[in-house]
Amino acid sequence: MFNGNKRWIYIALPIFFFWFFGQIDKLGISIIQTDPHFLKDLGLTGADKNSKIGMITFIFTISYALSNVFWGFVIDKLGARKTGILGLIVWAITMIIGGLSTSYEMFIISRVILGIGEGMMIPICGKFISNWFNKRELGRAQSSWLAGNYLGPACGAFILTMVIATFHWQAAFFFLAGFNILIVLPMFIFLTRDTPEEHPRLDKSELAFIRQSDSNEMAKKQNFAQDYRYWIVWFGMLVASFLFFGISVWLPTYLVGAKGFSREAMTGITSLSWLFALGFVLLCGFLSDKTKRPGLLATILFILTCLFLTAAILSPQPVLAGVCMGLAMGAQGGVFHLSNLFNVKFSTPETAGRAAGLMGFTNILGGFASYIMGWMVDLAHGDFGPSIVMLIIAASLGFIAYLFTLKKEAEELKIENLPANRVTV
Repeated sequence: MFNGNKRWIYIALPIFFFWFFGQIDKLGISIIQTDPHFLKDLGLTGADKNSKIGMITFIFTISYALSNVFWGFVIDKLGARKTGILGLIVWAITMIIGGLSTSYEMFIISRVILGIGEGMMIPICGKFISNWFNKRELGRAQSSWLAGNYLGPACGAFILTMVIATFHWQAAFFFLAGFNILIVLPMFIFLTRDTPEEHPRLDKSELAFIRQSDSNEMAKKQNFAQDYRYWIVWFGMLVASFLFFGISVWLPTYLVGAKGFSREAMTGITSLSWLFALGFVLLCGFLSDKTKRPGLLATILFILTCLFLTAAILSPQPVLAGVCMGLAMGAQGGVFHLSNLFNVKFSTPETAGRAAGLMGFTNILGGFASYIMGWMVDLAHGDFGPSIVMLIIAASLGFIAYLFTLKKEAEELKIENLPANRVTV
């Protein structure tokens, strides 16, 4: 059944769960920070409590983004497999420290270490995808692990809500440590290898398919840093990170505090929002392979984000406002997918780790978004309106940036189709 497709088991499956649980580790804090006992135990009270809450994600994202660059070079030297095993052990330890935290400062330290450990996620997956998949299936390959990126928090919202209600907020961190040690770590140890050539159970025909290449394609992407479109995508990812973290981190608080949702209703809308993101990822994976126009797709997604955020502000219905916020977050999930697809397109297997590391550095702006939004909400006495307007402006900048990729993208597609057209004639 899996003859000729074992790469989807050996690589796509482990990195799906890598992101499934990694994203719960990373963004589960958005659920946990709505728990009154968590806020009380860590002293997150008073007029500046939203700023303090925003600082949790800010400090995590700073360490996460800075370490992306470092891990990019390490992965190119050490390999994705060994780096992933090391990172998973660090995650488990930091989850335990987080659950044992008795002060805000101790919890902040655990998030800094977690950020450093998780900083290798994007470079690892960029390296695996570049090494293990044919260029004609990059969209689907990226979708396979990015699906975990969004399905994880969608399921995690229910898992963490149930664990907190049954036990306490500390237990949520212990559960997450267990998931990483018992599920993801064994997958990396027993299933993955750095390259297809190293895997003892991969047949020669599948290896030959993976290694099929277009010499012209390889020649035109020898140095990703010299392609101006890489830096447009890099800027687009800065914007997407600002939008995605700004929405995802504050969505549960927005629903409960600003729109009066119950904890159960908040969990439902939050999970639905992550499923929106998953839907956009799968759709973009299909359309990018089908149309060969990822730049155009990203441009459309930024337009949709502006429209969804505007509708959230204008809607008098809390449910509709919440759904529109979720759709805006989902659209940015699609941008994130396309950005990683561009990363593989503009780099080679030898430089994929560095290219992905630089791309991952853009997450640094997500940390600023979480803190700035918390500060603006405190300043506006709980009103999210001004901070959402800020997000609309950011989405407009992303739209403008991607406009500069469309002409060359269209020209490349025309050249790519030219031989086929001549044969038809």
